[in-house]
Amino acid sequence: MKITTFFLFFLFISISATAQVTPKDTISDGFYIRDNDTIFKDTIQLEEIVLYKGKIDVESKKQFELLKNRVYRTYPYAKLASERLTALNRGMASLKTNKEKKKYFKIVEDYLNNEFEAQLKKLSRKQGQILIKLIHRQTGITTYDLVKTLKSGWTAFWSSTTAKMFDLNLKAQYQPYEVNEDYLIETILVRAFESRRLISQPPAKPVDYDDLTDFWINRAIKSSK
Repeated sequence: MKITTFFLFFLFISISATAQVTPKDTISDGFYIRDNDTIFKDTIQLEEIVLYKGKIDVESKKQFELLKNRVYRTYPYAKLASERLTALNRGMASLKTNKEKKKYFKIVEDYLNNEFEAQLKKLSRKQGQILIKLIHRQTGITTYDLVKTLKSGWTAFWSSTTAKMFDLNLKAQYQPYEVNEDYLIETILVRAFESRRLISQPPAKPVDYDDLTDFWINRAIKSSK
């Protein structure tokens, strides 16, 4: 099963809307890696990195740049997922019967297959992992639960089982205080929003970035003693 299948369930849009990813969200910022570069398809385990005024070794910087490009590539989809989830819920709420809701959802699903399949097929495994985290950041719901809610628990179970074969955990959450990579993702997003490289959208759960950074600095200090 392609990675595409996992994400077409929740990149929602209303019937009358025409969803497009804003060009500003998809242009690289001085550091460009082609989709077919082998390094894009590698899974690199980031060691704990704390970003503040100080030196960062070459390898850590390289890993951070890779992560940055993956975030740049996938954040627009997560942002769109949040917007379309709101639109879909609004549309479903206006319908009265289950028959109307099923028909409405079928139209949405068909639209998504035609609109986004080609784009999502280009995502690598690692980009898929980042997208799953970002979707949780923006919607407050895991990919697994989104599939479960919109389809069925059985579909969610098999989607999750198949995803594991591709090293994708659909139940993964965005945890910037627990996972160092998630803190780095938050750092990338904050900087991208400030530079207007990406269009900011409030996360489902607010993040105090200053407090988050202090947390990781203190943790780094303690671990170095």
